Amino acid sequence: MFHNVYFWLKADTTSEQRSMFESELIKLKEIPYLVHGFVGKPAPTEERPVTDHSFDYSLTLHFKNLEDHDHYQTKCERHLHFVEVCRPLFDRVVVYDTSPIH
Repeated sequence: MFHNVYFWLKADTTSEQRSMFESELIKLKEIPYLVHGFVGKPAPTEERPVTDHSFDYSLTLHFKNLEDHDHYQTKCERHLHFVEVCRPLFDRVVVYDTSPIH
């Protein structure tokens, strides 16, 4: 299962706040029970009608199963801490959770 999250930070986010946000975001991709984690920014790809470069950061977490995802959402201390300290910086957040087709 993949948990894809896109973040738009508030316009008045300071460089110090942005640095803290990045640091906290990177900690999420290092959760031990993940298959893989990735943190990124919009790639400098060609502007096209189907490409959205408007977000500030993205997070992709690959979980082995839905149970690990659910644990992350409700019991993972690192995730709960991230939400608590970083939520004031979000202007918008969008989540796309996907399961593989077998």
